Amino acid sequence: MDLEYQKRLAAKVAGVGLSRVRINPEKIELVSEAVTRDDIKRLIRSGAIEILQRRGVSRARRSRRRGPGSRKGGKYSTLSKKERWVRRIRALRRELKRMKEEGMIDAKTYRELYRRLSTFNSVSQLRAHVARG
Repeated sequence: MDLEYQKRLAAKVAGVGLSRVRINPEKIELVSEAVTRDDIKRLIRSGAIEILQRRGVSRARRSRRRGPGSRKGGKYSTLSKKERWVRRIRALRRELKRMKEEGMIDAKTYRELYRRLSTFNSVSQLRAHVARG
């Protein structure tokens, strides 16, 4: 039986390509009698005509090309300003906490330095400041 028309109509109704329309071999007689869009819709709902799931490469596999060979610019040019800020401030807070725990600074100095951590550009600058003062 030629079900070309029914298959094409089903694809049109479902808004998919011809390759995604599958007709149940056990219900071929039922499908061959369908001539209207409503008939096709009813057959899709009943399962005589099946719309297959989309095939293709998953998005997880598409997001490649992120290695060091594909990057242009300096070491931190691929990081946003916010990301750079977060990394810097976290490193400074870690170092300040370590200094307090090791007794290099007292609680009062810790509070004072914590308040103005954003003025330091790096951990080494923080260390130098503490050593000086």
